[in-house]
Amino acid sequence: MGQAFLASYLIGLREGLEATLVVSILVAYLVKSGRRRQLVPLWAGVAAALALSVLFGALLTYTSTTLLADYRSRELFEAVTSVLAVALVTWMVFWMRRTARRLKGELTGQLEHALGMGTLAVAGVAFLSVVREGLETTLLFYAAAQGATTSATPLLAISAGVLTAVVIGVGLYAGAIRIDLSRFFTVSGVLLVFVAAGILKYGVHDFQEAGVLPGLDVLAFDISGVLDPASWYGAAIAGIFNVTAAPTVLETVAYVAYLVPVLVAFLWPARTPAAPAQPSGAAPARTPSSQPETPSHVRS
Repeated sequence: MGQAFLASYLIGLREGLEATLVVSILVAYLVKSGRRRQLVPLWAGVAAALALSVLFGALLTYTSTTLLADYRSRELFEAVTSVLAVALVTWMVFWMRRTARRLKGELTGQLEHALGMGTLAVAGVAFLSVVREGLETTLLFYAAAQGATTSATPLLAISAGVLTAVVIGVGLYAGAIRIDLSRFFTVSGVLLVFVAAGILKYGVHDFQEAGVLPGLDVLAFDISGVLDPASWYGAAIAGIFNVTAAPTVLETVAYVAYLVPVLVAFLWPARTPAAPAQPSGAAPARTPSSQPETPSHVRS
């Protein structure tokens, strides 16, 4: 399978599940409130968001393979998109950690406001809610797929990841599947940080290939004799931790300098606001759960 397969599958699973949960919350709210007629514009907005995401991916590929004729320009383009993807995935994992608890309330509030404005507004809410996930997925997939030997492998991987996410999302909506979403987004967030560190390492290497950064021939270490990239264990280690056998010094520095502080910040326990003082004899206020709300919570 290799690194590109595992990274692409994880991106498809994580981003696909976020998008599926968003759509499930919106659909469940319309069904529960007896507004099934508004499902048509909602699904139209979802379809438009998916179409734009596919178009964005095609534009990235066309730019890299057709518009940029010389090798240096292609490497520079891939380096820049890699850095943008790293910034995006970093923002994404911290955003989900911060907003997961109130995601349902925000989405249903936006949808309720849109219902009073008309059909186009409903489609707009669905479009904006899904297109962010779609564009994120496309950019991350493009950056992660740079390490693939064939274009078919990462495409199959991300398709499998999205399909898995849809199955899980449908199961959650129907109540047939129960998973700890808080734990899932924490574990997948950690894995995505490793993926982002690997993408940043690719970006640094591409900058070196383009001649923007020095040190292309200065290796930090070479353990090719121990870690064979063609072996199953070499592919597994590269796929999970983005560790390669012969990285340059700058690649290694960038990898560690990103991975360590971001992992520490992500796993650091979140601060809980101090509860207001209670009058004597009053019942203590309930502390809201940090568990992200699932679509089944909004179903009657």
